[in-house]
Amino acid sequence: METGDKVTITVEATVHAPVEKVWEYWTEPQHITKWSFASDDWHAPKAENDLRAGGKFLTRMEAKDGSFGFEFGGEYDEVRINEFISYTLGDGRKVTITFIDQENNTKVIEAFEAEAANSVEMQKAGWQAILDNFKKYSESV
Repeated sequence: METGDKVTITVEATVHAPVEKVWEYWTEPQHITKWSFASDDWHAPKAENDLRAGGKFLTRMEAKDGSFGFEFGGEYDEVRINEFISYTLGDGRKVTITFIDQENNTKVIEAFEAEAANSVEMQKAGWQAILDNFKKYSESV
């Protein structure tokens, strides 16, 4: 049973790459496995992505030492190529990602509903770390 209002957390980064490349790196499984983790002692050994409304996605995130891992997945609600993605996570929380074309840069804004198990600060830091990892990867390829 839910109590209180949902908290939405927003993280963002400006990636020094054109929106078409940023979109490709964000959505294609061979790229997702290179950046979808928060720190260097984690990795994403598997990613699946059916990028369309009603399509499902799944990324396996694991500690490299094998001590912990989990699957991050859900179903897409809306997809507008090079512009916007919204999806619902397996636990019912909503996420939106907006891609703003700024000539040779792309601003990525990710907003997600917080879960109750961890503090808002911890969730924001974790999602920001993954987004920062995405930025680093996208600018180095």
